[in-house]
Amino acid sequence: MSVECKFCRIVSGDLPAFQVFEDDCCAAFLDNRPLFPGHCLLIPKIHAETLAELPDHLVQPLFSNARLLSRAVETAMEAEGSFVAINNKVSQSVPHLHVHIVPRKRKDGLKGFFWPRNPYRDEEQAAQTAARVRAAIERLRSGGRN
Repeated sequence: MSVECKFCRIVSGDLPAFQVFEDDCCAAFLDNRPLFPGHCLLIPKIHAETLAELPDHLVQPLFSNARLLSRAVETAMEAEGSFVAINNKVSQSVPHLHVHIVPRKRKDGLKGFFWPRNPYRDEEQAAQTAARVRAAIERLRSGGRN
């Protein structure tokens, strides 16, 4: 854990975030500059700046959680699909490994890698979006499809 790292500070509870998921190794929360509502960041709780630095024993849990979260975000946001991505160093606004999980719909305006950000209207919209994603995760974990 790095005391200077914004994401480590979220994990420790020193910085607020709209958290949607947490287990022993990972945490996920809404991106504060989302491409679309429901855009989440999944991070390992330990400080690793890149995928190459992530210990081997955390690779499988991270990607299993990314799979769960992508399904949950699609369900919660009534999306047609999702975009799942990791930046390593270049374009990494916070130097802590994070997986972007973005709900997508056909003709949503995203083209290539020039993507305008669509911030939440207010904290209430962010809180409601986080609650929808958390509920979808619970449904999926309990065996529900949607």
